[in-house]
Formats: sequence, structure tokens, C-alpha cells
Amino acid sequence: MDTAEERKRLKELLLEKSYRQGTFTLTSGKTSDFYIDGKQTTLDAEGGYLCGRLLFELIKNAPEQISSVGGMTLGADPLVTAVSVVSHLDGNPIPAFIVRKEAKGHGTGNYIEGKKNLKEGSYVALVEDVVTTGGTLIQVIERVENEGFKVGLVVTVVDREEGGAEVLSQAGYPLKSIFTRTELIG
Repeated sequence: MDTAEERKRLKELLLEKSYRQGTFTLTSGKTSDFYIDGKQTTLDAEGGYLCGRLLFELIKNAPEQISSVGGMTLGADPLVTAVSVVSHLDGNPIPAFIVRKEAKGHGTGNYIEGKKNLKEGSYVALVEDVVTTGGTLIQVIERVENEGFKVGLVVTVVDREEGGAEVLSQAGYPLKSIFTRTELIG
């Protein structure tokens, strides 16, 4: 399958498994007449693989050399794993890491799991399944950069086109997406 076919198939899976109409309260607190439950697709074997492939393509074309991929637990967990596995299959392995919502309450007290696989001061890519306002990603960026890493790229499966890309851009982190809301649902 080429990239266009992979995008087409991923769109089908997202619409079948993740897209819902109704009244929903989002993480941002906003209400919406639709919801994209990304985990329904990212936790599917085919959906997870396609997300990993297409996100890895965006990461490979980043202006900076990306040495690892991570994101906030729980939405990013299947994505960072998929991207890391796909990168290995591609012969260009990049390790994954996960950012905790709260510092580990015992042991190391870390916010970042998988930190030993990261090179100090290196560029990382952050991933998210769905971006609305960008608030979660801003929090992840702060935690990652406070640990001494540089965010070289922010990517998502779906940009809801509700201000997140603008918030990230104003902070100096352009958002790249596999799909925008317009591309996914019109």
C-alpha cells in the first residue's frame, strides 16, 4: 500500500471506529456535536499500524533529526509504540517515551517513562491522537523541555481545527496532522 492508500484506509477506520455524532464534553471543557475517540482506532491492529506508518512519515520529514517519539499517557501510548515499531521495521529505529500526567509517586519520581532510551539534549517528536485546543500538548512540551530535551515536531492523527494548531504555532511548535477535521468529515 502506498501513502495515499494508507491514508484512505485510515480515514475509513477512523470514521467507522472513532467518529461519533451527538453532544460531547471534550477534555478542553468545550462541548461539541461530534467526538473522535481515537483510541478505538489506535488500539485496533490495522488502525494502530496505519497511524504508526503515517505519523512516522511525518516524523522522517521533520526539519530536525528526531531521536525519539513520545506523548502524554493515555492517548499517545499506542501511537508512540506504533511509531517506534514502524521505525524499527523501516531500519531507522527511534525509541518511544511516555509522559505521565503526574510524577511517579515512588521510585524515581519521573514524569517521563523510557527516559534511559533518550539522548540528552536531543530533538523529540510529540504525538497525540486528537488535538482540539493544544492544552495537553503545551503541558507535555513543558515537561519534556524541563527534562532537557528539545521538541522538534508535534504531530497528530486528527486536528479538530479548533485553535490547537494556532496555540502551538504561537508557542513556536507548528502542528502537523494526518487529517484535519475538514479532511476527515468535511
